[in-house]
Amino acid sequence: MERNKQLKAEIINHLSIHSMKKITLIFLLIATVSLAQNIKTGAENFEKYLPLLKGKSVGIVTNQTSIVDQKTHLVDFLLSKNVKIKTIFAPEHGFRGTADAGEHLNDEIDAKTGLQIVSLYGKNSKPKPEQLQGIDIVVFDIQDVGSRFYTFISTLHVVMEACAENNIPIIVLDRPNPVGSIVDGPILEKEFASFVGMDAIPILHGMTFGEYAKMLNGEKWLENGVQCKLTVIECKNYKREMPYHLPVKPSPNLPNDQSINLYASLCLFEGTNVSMGRGTETQFQIYGSPYLPKSDFVFTPKPNFGAKEPTYNGVLCYGEDLTQYPKLDKIELKWLIKAYNTTSDKSRFFNKFFTRLAGTKKLQEQIEAGVSEEEIRNSWKEGLENFKKMRAKYLIYK
Repeated sequence: MERNKQLKAEIINHLSIHSMKKITLIFLLIATVSLAQNIKTGAENFEKYLPLLKGKSVGIVTNQTSIVDQKTHLVDFLLSKNVKIKTIFAPEHGFRGTADAGEHLNDEIDAKTGLQIVSLYGKNSKPKPEQLQGIDIVVFDIQDVGSRFYTFISTLHVVMEACAENNIPIIVLDRPNPVGSIVDGPILEKEFASFVGMDAIPILHGMTFGEYAKMLNGEKWLENGVQCKLTVIECKNYKREMPYHLPVKPSPNLPNDQSINLYASLCLFEGTNVSMGRGTETQFQIYGSPYLPKSDFVFTPKPNFGAKEPTYNGVLCYGEDLTQYPKLDKIELKWLIKAYNTTSDKSRFFNKFFTRLAGTKKLQEQIEAGVSEEEIRNSWKEGLENFKKMRAKYLIYK
């Protein structure tokens, strides 16, 4: 009888401890979500930078992601504070973020504000001295997605370079990295540098733009080792492991959190004959081609917002639906390897752009040679460890 009572007490005690652990975990999750909702971006930390703009002629590098309090565009906000904006500089996809990937954009006048817009994509990726004439200070505010080949990081590089060369201070308004602290992928080899990768960093760098700007300056990566007068306006209430939902999609073909989650892994397909869903409503959440084995999942790309002429326009593609795939903590190579191994003609799988995206010839060579994913990852280890050590001194957030 006593033994039964003792067992009953032990069971109740165990259940109580288990319940308390569950309750504690729930409260921690609630607290994390609450803190994440209270994150203030650099743009919203305006008491720190408005005094720096007083009486100055301002150039602003921006697009549709540059918002304050999840509703007001930074340009409109600054004008309401009587800040004198001289020129808007717009990256790939344009000031309003409506252009296709790689689409040529002309300089124009913004219909809403009447301000001059200078496109920083294509041949004029770097502001010219005459375009910076009469500007006292530059403000940079664009949302990144944490990947080396997302071209806004290259825009940051060349804008900082232009500011250094023309003795113009730059303020970077920081924003969270939606993929957090993940550092993964091959380090770019300088011979393969381009606008989809300018610096010797991995595909996923695990930094915010404010942190990356400090590294560009500190490591003297700008042309001829020049350094600019840099001010970073930090985010408030932000830790890099916090979940962060983007209130505005960063580009036409990244429509939601899942596309951003999968972007670094699926964008490598841009250097192959496989579609990653441009011309559908699930861009960067699916992949497929007419040359992969027939499967239950199929899609047919058609022109839409962000893809006027999608790859395989009107052609049935076989592939895989990743819309419900769990959150990644690395670059996932298995889809790329699977597609290569099962395509009907391996000689046509890769194109020249793949090396630019990968930042090295080795990844293509490894896949073609049948090297395992584990071995490929092992080949990245030394470069990633060296990068993490260098990166550490520029990190702002825990």
